[in-house]
This record gives sequence, structure tokens and C-alpha cells, in this order.
Amino acid sequence: MQNNTMSIEQAPETLQNSDIRKNLDDDGRPKRTGSVTTASAHIITAVIGSGVLSLAWAIVQLGWVVGLAVLMAFSFITFFTSTLLADCYRAPDPVTGTRNYTYMDVVRAHLGGIKVQLCGIAQYCNLVGVTIGYTITASISMVAVKRSNCFHKHGHYVKCSISNYPFMIIFASIQIILSQIPNFHELSWLSIVAAIMSFAYSSIGLGLSIAKVAGGGHARTSLTGVTVGVDVSGSEKVWRSFQAIGDIAFAYAYSTVLIEIQDTLKSHPPENKVMKRASLVGVTTTTLFYILCGGFGYAAFGNKTPGNFLTGFGFYEPFWLIDLANICIAIHLIGAYQVFCQPIFGFVEGQCRQRWPESKFITHEHTIKIPFYGVYYINLFRLIWRTIYVIVTAVVAMILPFFNDFLGLIGAASFYPLTVYFPIEMYIAQSKIPKFSFRWVWLKILSWACLVVSLIAAAGSIQGLAKDLKTYKPFRIQN
Repeated sequence: MQNNTMSIEQAPETLQNSDIRKNLDDDGRPKRTGSVTTASAHIITAVIGSGVLSLAWAIVQLGWVVGLAVLMAFSFITFFTSTLLADCYRAPDPVTGTRNYTYMDVVRAHLGGIKVQLCGIAQYCNLVGVTIGYTITASISMVAVKRSNCFHKHGHYVKCSISNYPFMIIFASIQIILSQIPNFHELSWLSIVAAIMSFAYSSIGLGLSIAKVAGGGHARTSLTGVTVGVDVSGSEKVWRSFQAIGDIAFAYAYSTVLIEIQDTLKSHPPENKVMKRASLVGVTTTTLFYILCGGFGYAAFGNKTPGNFLTGFGFYEPFWLIDLANICIAIHLIGAYQVFCQPIFGFVEGQCRQRWPESKFITHEHTIKIPFYGVYYINLFRLIWRTIYVIVTAVVAMILPFFNDFLGLIGAASFYPLTVYFPIEMYIAQSKIPKFSFRWVWLKILSWACLVVSLIAAAGSIQGLAKDLKTYKPFRIQN
């Protein structure tokens, strides 16, 4: 009877342990549920930012031939290097190896040494810069809604000056709430909404451009872009071309969050194969929209194309459609902000848990029952530190309203190492490619060519930043 009782008592525990194991992945973490759809949504959210509407300006500087060629070249480079990086998620084998949860972990597993620290500096500086830049860009789109209504009511030539600061505060308040989403695995729904918004405002911008072209309005375009001596000086043409190449290159970069996206995928089929398919969907979709929006935007406005034809008021009417597009931009950037800040949150919180594992303030999860939702887990450290982070990014955005120029510089510094150098070097190490073999040589040529592009873009960003600093007035309202 005693033995029977013991076996009866152990059965539920054994069954419970079996159920727990079924809900865990091979690394002991909760089963991942990501798919091609969710990964593609994350990629589109990360890549198609509001910058899609400024690509027409980039094509203006380069012209039809070079502009479209550069777009296609960087779409290929981005997809190719992303497939190399996807194979490095597990080490040493891309299918059966040990998982690596962050970009730094991947570099540590394949290269090690000081390269891990260099990767961390490049990645997290870029992520912080992007979140600050998105705060500025979202506020500009919100301001554009009010300005559009002002122009519709009072006329297109009325000066409608509206401060960005209240809208930065609104954006930050929303992010404080969304930042309590525990980790990247819970972001799928937000990324899908943001991806839909990116399609919406890109389609609106494209539709308005097509309507303007179909309307018969003549806009001067050329195969070589803006004309020296007519539109710009010789030096301006050079610097603007550098900036345009940098804008296009960085418009594709999502390597900073690729590993975190891949870590959300189911184990079967293998994560690297699913990630490659998602990258193909994301990059192809992005390239299609970039070519359509950039090309038709240039055709609609010619060499007078504004930096952003929705917030820069290339269009004034129909004002309600302009409002809808800018609202979609703001909603998209709300989701994109989370895609880029979640790796920062994960890194800081992981480091703190390792350093102070006994601290209940850092490790303890409190349960709160929410009607119609269920049990919500809240961590005090996560609540406080993430709130502080969002506030700091908003304050920096307010202090430096031209921070997008800094962002271009940060992007120039991070594009080469994160999108090109590390994926290529890790692939060479993982595949054990012999030195000076054909494959080794052309991979190195690609790497060095992208380094030159990154340096050119950095030079253009520095020149633009110096120009802004000369004309900057600290208390001028920025629109």
C-alpha cells in the first residue's frame, strides 16, 4: 500500500514535468513560436521606416541611372550578408549547434577576442541612436498633421509654426507603456501592425505621386540628377551624392536586430532556413516599395523634390489623406522603436541578472491580475529602468532636434561592421574557407568596397552636421 501510494503521488509530478518539457525548447527556454510571417513583419518594420518617403530625394541627387542602380546593389548586399548572418545563429553547426541569443553572442562564438567589444559598441550605439531618431521623426509626422490642417484652413502660404516638444512627450508616454512588453518574443502583434502601417503610408505616398505624374504637371528630371550650376554648386553635388548613397545604404540595414528576430523562430524547420526566407520576403518587399516610392516621387517633383514629400509638404491636398499617411508613419514608428530598443533592454537586464543574481529587485516577478487579460508579470527593475531609458531618449531628442544628422553618422559607423564585416568574417570562420581562395578573395573585395561606401557616407554626414551646427539656434522651433 505504501509503494502504491508513493507511485500514485509521483505520477502527477512526473506528468507535470513531462508537460513542462514539452513547452521548452532545446535550450530549456519556453518554446519559440515565430514563423516566416512574424519574422518578415519584424524585418519590414525595422527596414521600411519613414525614410522610404525621403528616398526620392536620394535619387534626385544621384539621378535615374545611378540612383536605381545603388538601390538594387544595396538590396543584394543586404540580403546576401543577412543569409550569412542567419547561418551564424547556431555554432559551430548552423542547424544543430548551440544557440546564440544576441549579435555579441554570435561574434563571441565565431570570432571572440576584442571583436566582441567592438561589435557591442557599434550595435548598441546604433540602436540608441535609432530610438532617438525615431522619437524626432515620429514627432515631425505628428506635427505635420496639425500643419496640414492649418494649411487647409488658412492657405498654403501661411506660416504654421508648431512646436515638436509636446508630440515628443506624447510619443515617449506611449513608449513607456509599450516598453513593459517583457521581450522580443511578445512583439509579433506590434510588428504586424507596424508593417501594415508602413505599407499604408508608402502606398499613399506612391498613389499621390502617380496622381501628380498622371495629372500632367511637368517636373524636370535627368539621368544624372540635380544639375551643377543650375540646382546646386559642384561641391554641393558631391556632398549630397555622398549623403544619398549613405541614406540608401542605411535604409536597408537591419542586421542590428537580425539575431534577436531569429531567436523568436520555431526550432523546426531549422531557424536559418526560415530566416533566409523571411529575409528574402522582407528585402524584396522593401526594394519594391523603395523603387516605386523613390522613382515616382522623383518623377512627380523632379529636381525640386523635398526631403520628405509628406512631412515636407510636397503635397497639400487632399489634406485628410496627408493626415492619414502621417498618422500611419507615427504608428509605424511606435512599433519600430520597440523593435530597436528591445535588444538594448535585453542586454542591460541580462547583465544585471548575472551581476546581482540574488537581488529580488532585479530578478523577482510580481503577479498582477488584470480583468479580461489574466495574470500579468511585472518586474520593478524592468519598470523603472525602461521608463528612465525612454525619458532620456526623449530629452536628448528635444535638446538636439537635428539629431538625424548624428544618426546618419552613427549609421555610417555601424553599417560596415554590423551589416558587412562581421557576417562575412564569421561565415569565413564557420565554413573554414582557405585564405586566398576564390571565395575568400571576392568576399574580401565586397567587404572592402562596402568600407569605402561607409567612409564616403560618414564624410557626407559630417559635412551636413557641420552645416547644421553653423545655422543652429537653440531655441528655434523645429518643424
